[in-house]
Amino acid sequence: MTEVNATLPPALRKALDLFVEPPATPDVSRGYLDLLGARGEAATPKNTGSIQRVWASPIGSMFYDNAQALARRLSTAWQHPQDWLNIPWGGVVLDVGCGPGNVTATLADAVGPDGLALGVDISEPMLARAVRSSTTPQLGFMRADAQRLPLRDDTVDAVVSIAVLQLVPEPSAAVAEMARVLRPGGRLAMMVPTVARSGPLLRLLPNAGARFFTDDELGDILEDNGFVSVRTKNAGPLQWVRGRLA
Repeated sequence: MTEVNATLPPALRKALDLFVEPPATPDVSRGYLDLLGARGEAATPKNTGSIQRVWASPIGSMFYDNAQALARRLSTAWQHPQDWLNIPWGGVVLDVGCGPGNVTATLADAVGPDGLALGVDISEPMLARAVRSSTTPQLGFMRADAQRLPLRDDTVDAVVSIAVLQLVPEPSAAVAEMARVLRPGGRLAMMVPTVARSGPLLRLLPNAGARFFTDDELGDILEDNGFVSVRTKNAGPLQWVRGRLA
């Protein structure tokens, strides 16, 4: 195991100490740690909708980059999560649904050279883009399911999840996993699309793989999972939700 670990990038080598079950033969052949394998893991539900298929494709990963950049320029809802996550220098931060790694890279700057910023995504094209832009030793990426995070309980200081939870088949399961890996007092920041009171009506439409959250829905899920000081902020079709684990 020691010889295998020596071949891992520094951040992933450090991350193995946080795992529930460290892989005996870590697959980092693509630059990220693949915990799902060629066929993926069957233990949790998967999103098979058309939107998710496009999002997980190479074209979708490029579109995500452009859409994220546009959101930063045009939407007053876009705030960088590290502004209120109280990230400790030298801490551990997890970006769930990291996509091409833009936000994860800024979180790596926030934790400093002795910290650890980990990005988790299920999409191989997204992770391939993230790895190509990765430049700091405290930054690492993993292919894993948001509904079954590989980390032990109470190992993370802050969690971020931006424009991802709407694509997860069981959002409450993903939030429960984020709460599980957070240390007491750790903070969570999420951004999701919302359509306020129109949400239940939109759910009557054919399922393309994306969920629309009502105003209080995600805040209630956070409170059900032990978060306090839960706050929401809506701007147009986007909602920021944040909370602190009790």
